Amino acid sequence: MARIDESRPFIAVNIAVLTVSDTRTAANDTSGDTLAERIVKAGHRVAVRAIEKDETAAIETLLRRWIVDPEIDVVITTGGTGITGRDVTPEAFEHVMEKRIEGFGELFRMLSYQKIGTSTMQSRAIGGVAGGTYLFALPGSTGAVKDGWDDILVSQLDNRHRPCNLVELMPRLQEHLATAAG
Repeated sequence: MARIDESRPFIAVNIAVLTVSDTRTAANDTSGDTLAERIVKAGHRVAVRAIEKDETAAIETLLRRWIVDPEIDVVITTGGTGITGRDVTPEAFEHVMEKRIEGFGELFRMLSYQKIGTSTMQSRAIGGVAGGTYLFALPGSTGAVKDGWDDILVSQLDNRHRPCNLVELMPRLQEHLATAAG
């Protein structure tokens, strides 16, 4: 059974928060606020926070900048994961990801189903890795942000979580680059 091993020291990670929306501003970004508050409460650092319009190229540009930033370990976005014409966050993720974390979207939808039923099928929540940086795209509702953080990411971004977690894998995320160069 999953548990926190209190004998291990906690390792804080640096997380970038991106709200993808044509309508949100710093004054009314409740989902971004909720996510940032939870990140800090868990002991991590919000390295940077931004709001970007629902435009694939703009999202992709920002993701690429954050992926190469050594001060950012994880990028979590909120918004743009639905199925309307303006929802393009997963497409931007696909342009930058080296590997998908299939289980993230699957687990998110499974947990979401327990709360909102079949409406969860409209979510295209996605996770992946690029340049040694974890990428997670959550839907834009405050409830979805709470579900994604509280039910998945808070434990997977805690190096004390057992039997395994994403933090302990961070030093190995770029092994393929060393092999290719060697």
